[in-house]
Amino acid sequence: MAIEVTRTYVGSIKNHRQVCDGLDSLGGSASKIWNVARWTAGRIWNATGQIPDEGTLKAYMKNQSCWKDLNAQSSQKVIEQLSDAFQSWFDLRQTDPEANPPGYRKHGDERPRSTVTFKTDGFNHDPENNRVRLSKGKNLKDHRSDFILCEYQTRPDIDLSEVSRVQNVRAVWNGEEWELHFVCKVKLETNDSAGDEVAGIDLGIKNIATVAFPDEYVLYPGNSLKQDKHYFKHTEYDTEGENGPSEKSMWARQKLTDRKTHFYHTLTDTIITECVERGVGTLAVSWPEDVRESDWGKTGNKKLHSWAFDRIYQYLEYKGERRGVEVLKENEWNTSKTCSSCGDDTESNRVERGLYVCSSCGLVGNADCNGAENMRQKITPSPQGEDRSNGCVAQPSTHLFDRESGMFRTREQIVS
Repeated sequence: MAIEVTRTYVGSIKNHRQVCDGLDSLGGSASKIWNVARWTAGRIWNATGQIPDEGTLKAYMKNQSCWKDLNAQSSQKVIEQLSDAFQSWFDLRQTDPEANPPGYRKHGDERPRSTVTFKTDGFNHDPENNRVRLSKGKNLKDHRSDFILCEYQTRPDIDLSEVSRVQNVRAVWNGEEWELHFVCKVKLETNDSAGDEVAGIDLGIKNIATVAFPDEYVLYPGNSLKQDKHYFKHTEYDTEGENGPSEKSMWARQKLTDRKTHFYHTLTDTIITECVERGVGTLAVSWPEDVRESDWGKTGNKKLHSWAFDRIYQYLEYKGERRGVEVLKENEWNTSKTCSSCGDDTESNRVERGLYVCSSCGLVGNADCNGAENMRQKITPSPQGEDRSNGCVAQPSTHLFDRESGMFRTREQIVS
């Protein structure tokens, strides 16, 4: 059966050096529009106790000079995002009266590079030549036909000329460089359910994924990601030019991005394939609510904010959709400290990062496996099949990423 779904494909910008100044201007203008609208909404809130609705803000902002820094639809999108942020704040205040309203987009005296969305009349896409023309606002044009022409590259398995329709294009600053996100309508052939079994998955930083299948636990460590980051980051810094990134530095940065993308796609392909082969039709994925707001210290925060749990979930969701595996997002609250065998949630049971020892029933096992089993039991309350005590939880299989084959293999296969 064919269905039409929305998918977002990421493209790196091949001519980044030529277009980055133009994109910086657009990103800064999007932040300025946000800030002016936020200031206006704040004044109205203080005077009336109400936030102006989306239509009122748009009508007011159309008379502001900054509105014409962007294509009209791009400016409208900024206001829509601000209105959504205020609505989320209103909803949150029902349970947290101290919740803060949306803030300003400023870093000291500087405006950050905000995402710019180009709707139908704001871009012209040439998929045959992997190019997209992005509109500037009237204020930023040097002449009437001025625009930004980006040459992009997507994953080898993505051909945007085959999608049903590109709905919009987003220019996104990823912290290091600009990239393009193509939001597309895609027709997919879907399979019937892969089976009636249930699996749970615990997402982490050291073990990127730990999966509790009906008959086995499998760890997928991120060792190769750590090695790639160490090598390519050193290469990037060692070859940094005096007047900005050198060609070698840009190559290292792009190479690391490509390696990460390949790793996450291979990981999620492998997990979904394992689900299909084991008759798993439902996969419960741990979702760390509000984890981005946590403070793990200077070193911990670097790891936390590079943690790609949301990216992994998105990949699992759309790959599972095509192959008959329903992927569910489940809150992971308390799953790391709760015993998957008896339900005891004594915090000291988590002896150390990788070890779980239950003070009530005596279960001794891998802490990530215990968490993954708890995720599985959110869907299937009673464990099925063989006994999942010490032997099963304490000795999971480990599948490592093999660079030569570009696939995950069991530890024994790689060592031999």
